[in-house]
Amino acid sequence: MQDTPNDSLVSAGAFSEQERAAVYRAIMTRRDVRDEFLPDPIDDDTLWRILTAAHHAPSVGFMQPWNFILVRDAARRQAVWQAFSKANDEAASLFEGEKATLYRNLKLEGILKAPLGICVTCDPDRAGPVVLGRTHNPRMDSYSTVCAIQNLWLAARAEGIGMGWVSIFHDADLRAILNIPDRVEIVGYLCLGKVTELYDEPELQVKGWRKRLALEDLVFEEGWRETV
Repeated sequence: MQDTPNDSLVSAGAFSEQERAAVYRAIMTRRDVRDEFLPDPIDDDTLWRILTAAHHAPSVGFMQPWNFILVRDAARRQAVWQAFSKANDEAASLFEGEKATLYRNLKLEGILKAPLGICVTCDPDRAGPVVLGRTHNPRMDSYSTVCAIQNLWLAARAEGIGMGWVSIFHDADLRAILNIPDRVEIVGYLCLGKVTELYDEPELQVKGWRKRLALEDLVFEEGWRETV
C-alpha cells in the first residue's frame, strides 16, 4: 500500500472551517468594555460555562493557581470603584496635553454599571514550593493565571457578554476590600455584563489614543532585532 504524502495528513483534533471561523471571530472581535454595560444579571448557567472555560486554561506544572472572587454586592462594587477612582486621579496627572484631555474623557464606569465583578488571583503556594516548569521562572504561575483570564474573556465574547479589565488601583486597597491574603497575588479585576454595543476596533484606537501596530514589525526570525 502506498504511503500517504505528508501534505495530505490531517492534524489530530483539527477544527472544521466553520469551527475555526467561530474561534477567530471571538479573538478578532474581543473588546475591552469600559462603560457600555447593561444592568441585567448574567444567568448562572452562562457564568459557569465562562468560568469553566477559564479553569481549562493551561498552567505550568498543572498547578491551576487561579481563584475567581465573584463581586455582585452593590456596596462592595462601590468600594472597589472608590479605590479605582483615587488611583485614576493619580494616573490622570501623569499625562500632559492632548493625552491628559483624552484620558479624562474616557468613560470608565464599568465597575459600577456591570452587574458582576470578578477578581482573579494567583496562589503561588497551590502546588508547593517546587513546581514543574517554575523552577527557573518564578512568574510562570502568574502567566498561567493570565491565560485563564484570556480564556474567560474569549468565552464571554462567545456568550455575548462584555468584559473590561480594570488595572488602575492600589493593590492594598483592593486586597482590603476583598480580604485577600498578602501571599496571594491580585492579577486582575474584571467587569462582566451584557452590553449596548461593541466597538468595531479597540476603543483606544477609535478615540485616537494609539493605533494597532503592524504585525510584520513584531515578528522576528531566529532572534531579536531592534526596530525604529
